[in-house]
Amino acid sequence: MLWFYRVLFVPVLLIAAPYYLWRMRKRGGYRAGFGQRFGAVEALPATRAGVRRIWLQAVSVGEMLAIGPVLEALAKRGDVEIYLTTTTSTGHALACERYRALTIGIGYFPLDWWLFTARAWRRVAPDLAILTEGERWPEFIAQARRRDVRLIALNGRLSDRSFRRMQAWRGAVWPLMRGITRVLACSEHDATRFRELGFPAGAVSTTGNIKLDVSIPLLTADEKAALRGALGLVEGVPVLLGSSTWPGEEAALVGALKTLRAKGISAQLLLVPRHAERRGEVEAVLAESGLSFHLRSRGDAVAPVDVAVGDTTGELRKFTQLADLVFVGKSLPPHGEGQTPVEAAALGRAILFGPGMSNFRPIARELAQRGAARIVADETELAVAARELLEENSVERATMAGAAQAWHRANQGAVGRSLAALDEELRAVESTRG
Repeated sequence: MLWFYRVLFVPVLLIAAPYYLWRMRKRGGYRAGFGQRFGAVEALPATRAGVRRIWLQAVSVGEMLAIGPVLEALAKRGDVEIYLTTTTSTGHALACERYRALTIGIGYFPLDWWLFTARAWRRVAPDLAILTEGERWPEFIAQARRRDVRLIALNGRLSDRSFRRMQAWRGAVWPLMRGITRVLACSEHDATRFRELGFPAGAVSTTGNIKLDVSIPLLTADEKAALRGALGLVEGVPVLLGSSTWPGEEAALVGALKTLRAKGISAQLLLVPRHAERRGEVEAVLAESGLSFHLRSRGDAVAPVDVAVGDTTGELRKFTQLADLVFVGKSLPPHGEGQTPVEAAALGRAILFGPGMSNFRPIARELAQRGAARIVADETELAVAARELLEENSVERATMAGAAQAWHRANQGAVGRSLAALDEELRAVESTRG
């Protein structure tokens, strides 16, 4: 099956290349280190006796933020060194900003084709490899197996779509996946799915979701006031946050704001699109709405606005601290995967999301069951829920906020369990390689 994958990869890459090159150019920041996509890893320090090298891959900003505590703990050991890769330019920028001192190098993950991946593996020469969350690259996995390198799936999860596809093609998929030595699943729901796909029971552990161990620096009162002013938000006016929104959801949130205003409820809207390069599309929606608005990327607002747009990278956690009610994006039809509600829960915010939360199904279910979140089926229900929860002195909103924070506190500890499992893997490497 691997040879079939290798042969098929080339024509698929050629067909998809124009689209991905257009996306890369639109997002920007990809020119530097472009050769790393083809396995041209930057020069790394020579390996040292008694020090094991780990190749850690975190696809984008969310995963890069989540691995922070794991990366810090590994770097403190003294007997390991980390080469960190990512897939997106935003993830790369964040990694360079935060993790330079903790790593021996930061690069881009190579395209998953034989020559590119093999070239990168020769240059990195890791003793242990880690893929985070939904990352499962057949060639990368095959290179680990060929070199007898233990490969760990950290915070492993399977979306509904991935699970269905892998089940349907299990005979073809399993030979490509069996090079994964151990799965550290982010929930028992995911662990069960990995076992059903053929992973040995002893190779799958439920360590919990490391994103639940997130530690968010809290803004001071002065910092909040300054951020509100910069965005054009007014102190004392409730804020509805659209967190990591996707196409169609901005219009739904604008409709909710207009409903609030029509009912005499004073409120402002803060939109944070999942992809900042969609700012032009979001701006067109707002221009048509007739509401006043300001884009964060254009500097500080000169006056209060109806809608603020946080079209910047890495500031969502700050923006969430200004919110009274959070709608989690990519969850209203036709979208079905959902974005993470974890930061909103950790900060004690009442949460709304649509029915499509397949990427975070166990978390979404638990939040709803505990009364920390409400599910809204469509734009109409979103507007109704926003009106009910943003009314002055809303008891339900306060109750939901408290339940969200309590849920988050009760579900921490995944980082410690994951580090204990990684320690076992490092000892296994030590015993086999001396």
